[in-house]
Amino acid sequence: MKINYILELYRSSQTVFTARDIALIWRETNRDNLKSRINYYVNTNKLLSLRRGIYAKDEDYNKYELATKIYTPSYVSLETKLVEAGINFQYYQSIFVVSYLTREIVIAGQRYIFKKIKDEALGSMVGIDRRENYSVATNERAFLDTLYLYKSYHFDNLKILSWDLVYEILPIYGNKRLTSKVDSLYQGGNIA
Repeated sequence: MKINYILELYRSSQTVFTARDIALIWRETNRDNLKSRINYYVNTNKLLSLRRGIYAKDEDYNKYELATKIYTPSYVSLETKLVEAGINFQYYQSIFVVSYLTREIVIAGQRYIFKKIKDEALGSMVGIDRRENYSVATNERAFLDTLYLYKSYHFDNLKILSWDLVYEILPIYGNKRLTSKVDSLYQGGNIA
């Protein structure tokens, strides 16, 4: 039985694939065969090459999914999540991602900003929601990520936060400055 390789990809709920993802879906262990087949589908416009080793079904791919495939492990957080949640009102066109390194990348006109966070915090799944094909911080985790990375930051609306969850997530950072800042915001009445 002959496999329709491109159909196998299109049946997937994923919109973005790494070469490794494709190899698993196609059950292809030969690197040369994989590369040749991927190149064929890119050259015949049945697969979109976004970046070396990263592909999409078409131009209607999920940008958050792409963001978390560029560098792994990673998750959508910071300003992207804060604005989405209504904690901050300033709109940012960039997509902010927490990862193991700091980089800025532009793909198809979209800017992806990666911010490095320490391994212990990055490796913890506390406060991370796993969506169908990518991970995103909860409101509380995005708030803490932001306070951890920026010494001074203004939030527009902290009423949305569950302070019980903030304090539940806080220990993963192991940071006294962060704990002090959270205590100050909580006790300072900035939550009403």
